Amino acid sequence: MEELIDAIDQDAELPSNACLLTFDDGYIDHYTNVFPILEKKKLQGSFFLPVKTALENKILDVNKIHFILASVANKELLVQEIFQQLNEYRETYKLQSDEFYFKKLAVANRYDSASIIFIKRILQVELPEVVRNAITDVLFRKFVSADETAFSRELYMSMEQVECMQRNGMHIGGHGNNHYWLGSLSKELQRIELTESVKLVERVGGNLDYWTMCYPYGNYNSDTIDLLKELKCKVALTTEVDVAKVSDARRFELARLDTNDIPKDGNAQVNDWYGKS
Repeated sequence: MEELIDAIDQDAELPSNACLLTFDDGYIDHYTNVFPILEKKKLQGSFFLPVKTALENKILDVNKIHFILASVANKELLVQEIFQQLNEYRETYKLQSDEFYFKKLAVANRYDSASIIFIKRILQVELPEVVRNAITDVLFRKFVSADETAFSRELYMSMEQVECMQRNGMHIGGHGNNHYWLGSLSKELQRIELTESVKLVERVGGNLDYWTMCYPYGNYNSDTIDLLKELKCKVALTTEVDVAKVSDARRFELARLDTNDIPKDGNAQVNDWYGKS
């Protein structure tokens, strides 16, 4: 990561076909599985974790939703459960009809069906925060686990593990405090999310002259970029699927390739992205 930043700030030359390895969300397998491999091969990984997973033993809503989806084979059942829960809050929070939300949100993408996208979007960003949190918690307790703290300890890295990786050459970057869709927040709420990320990097011993950000869900807006400049962030990573264009103009909008976008078999044909590197 430091070489990438130096290439932008000081015109330092990157190796041919340079590759930056990034890992989001602070999962425990990054420490138990990924870190030993990187250390053995003398490679650096860049790890981006939300504050509350490491400090508060809280499960991110995005992960609660993943486990809810994994625990219920019939996704239409989950849709109906959500509709039933909406009735509890509809009058107090002036919510729209079930039909309105489903038509607006249920749009399939390259990974998920329409019903799955609806479940993710309505519980991640569409509803008022207090409502989506309450519904997600009800579904998590019903279908997954009633003990959030114990579940969290098995899912995410601890601060001690993050500090260990940082001491051994890994790069630790920011990923928000609560893993919110930053573009859906006011500028002041975004400031809190980003400032807490800076504090986390400092707490684990990271060099703030090289602090970096990865947008949760790849979501951000012009306020986000203005705040990152104010907070002296060096680069920020998106979920745009492309080979990154390393330049000052793109430093806060660096594209990445998901592992789903590259071959998983050594005998596979040369990937199209190779020709764009």
